[in-house]
Amino acid sequence: MRTPEVSFRLDGKSAFIIGGATGIGKAIATSMLAHGATVYIGSRNVEVGERASAEMGSVFVPLDVTDSGSVDAAVDRVVSLAGRLDIAVNSPGGRLNKPAELTTDEEWRDVFNVNLDGIFRAARAQGRVMLEQGVGSIVNVASMSALAVNTPQTQSAYNASKAAVVMYTKSLAAEWAPRGVRVNSISPGYTATAMTEKSRAEPAKLQAWLDLTPQARVAEPWEIAGSALFLASGAASFVTGHNLVVDGGYTLW
Repeated sequence: MRTPEVSFRLDGKSAFIIGGATGIGKAIATSMLAHGATVYIGSRNVEVGERASAEMGSVFVPLDVTDSGSVDAAVDRVVSLAGRLDIAVNSPGGRLNKPAELTTDEEWRDVFNVNLDGIFRAARAQGRVMLEQGVGSIVNVASMSALAVNTPQTQSAYNASKAAVVMYTKSLAAEWAPRGVRVNSISPGYTATAMTEKSRAEPAKLQAWLDLTPQARVAEPWEIAGSALFLASGAASFVTGHNLVVDGGYTLW
């Protein structure tokens, strides 16, 4: 019996990257394009999304992850264009750096509405398509903050929302594995994106981050993209329910 070749290629696959216009999501979209996938990127910011799509050679599909109807319509649009949905990456992101005792109900709900509820809405719509196909791979973007409390900044709402993403991912994986759909998550560490730019400009805060990271640096977005590429590809065909931590060692302590 011939052993199949291990491959990270995505030729002939359609991939929908929510949050693919900027940061880690954009790096993932670029990587999947380079490995042969037809890529669709989703973003609420039409101007940024269209510009990123033109730059990469992907297709832009506008959506708002806080609106179920918008998410459902976006997934339907991708399927109508591609004929199927093989890969989905969900990378919406909202952060709140604020002491827990000062966090309002509205701020808490806003963080969860994007980080957790947004992934719930997206995976639900994507899962319906993939389950009907009998095959598919979903990668949710969580954070090392799902596993460790960051310092010196305070971000309890963000941490809690990302921890919930990891457990939601595991729950979906258990439900859908018998029906051909794999669901995994990645948990990036500190990465050089627009989201962290302000904090990285603060010498004391940046040094605190580096002191707690064994590799003593922040990641570049492309260094995170490989983890999503692996989980989406056939090389990870026996991997589901896994949370792949890509943090330079931060959570070792």
